[in-house]
Amino acid sequence: MAEENGKVKIVIDGKEVTCPRGAMLLHVARKAGIEIPTLCSHPAVAEYGACRICVVEVIDRRGRSRVTASCTYPVRDRIEVKTNSERVLRARRINLELLLARCPNNEKLREFARRLGVEGTRFKTQEEPTECILCGLCVRVCSEVVGANAIGFHGRGSYRGVGSPFLKDVGLCTGCGACAAVCPTGAIRIEDQDGVRYVRLWNTRVELARCPGCGRYFAPDRLLRQVQERVQVVDRALLELCPECRPRAYARRLLVGKGTLKGET
Repeated sequence: MAEENGKVKIVIDGKEVTCPRGAMLLHVARKAGIEIPTLCSHPAVAEYGACRICVVEVIDRRGRSRVTASCTYPVRDRIEVKTNSERVLRARRINLELLLARCPNNEKLREFARRLGVEGTRFKTQEEPTECILCGLCVRVCSEVVGANAIGFHGRGSYRGVGSPFLKDVGLCTGCGACAAVCPTGAIRIEDQDGVRYVRLWNTRVELARCPGCGRYFAPDRLLRQVQERVQVVDRALLELCPECRPRAYARRLLVGKGTLKGET
């Protein structure tokens, strides 16, 4: 298990794996075909180590053992990893019970827990249950991918939560829906109603753009403006059309350009 050319050899569940030194253990295991359960990991954002469900047992060259989150553990040479030891399973189940005490009514979390053998929680449930497990995926995707920084953490301890600045709509949210797309528990819900997109968890409303071709509301106006600012768009008029009208309009322009259709410019 020696290091060669920036590569190290480690053992995961009895399987020898060669990987780059410093790579995160969770990703190394996945590439080796070894699945480790997690709730707060997503390939689009940096790891955060919030849910603690991906814990594994790491044994170093001196034989010392520790349980640690695999998503934030950089591999080094001469380590052995156990992903399903009794010590690991016990830690995962306790962490899931703590999450269930926070979100006792969330069916997605309950189903995830059942797959790992957890039917309920021995801990006292929150007086005001929530569906947010504070994994931070929504915060990270809004900052690292979208670049809007429209939401963040607030409060401490049992009062910790996620929301918009001052828990008000300050005009930063683009209504893109990335936060809802990565949420592992479905806590973030987006509703489109009467030309407005509502993200009620963030106390946010975003006006929807109306397609000039068919008149249908199809995308957040703020998001379209952001795309126009950040991306070099050849034809802005096409961007303002909905996805259904855009190909037809583009095809008609091509035909006009070839002289097949007349009366259009």
